[in-house]
Amino acid sequence: MDTKYDFGPERGERIVYVREVPVAELPEEIRAQVAGLDTLYALHDAGGERLALVKDRRLAFILARQNDMAPVSVH
Repeated sequence: MDTKYDFGPERGERIVYVREVPVAELPEEIRAQVAGLDTLYALHDAGGERLALVKDRRLAFILARQNDMAPVSVH
């Protein structure tokens, strides 16, 4: 029973952070594409890198789950 077994690389739950972003704070090229919206929702990885911008919170959570990530709201 002392035989070591290689389970491969550790695979923890991948967390993605979802936060509301005012459109006014985004670069001009993005603001031009989202006319009529005041806010978008950003998905960020644990290092803070923005992975995506989406129209609403519900879509942000769906996108995260479709990519095998665990979404967490940031306030």
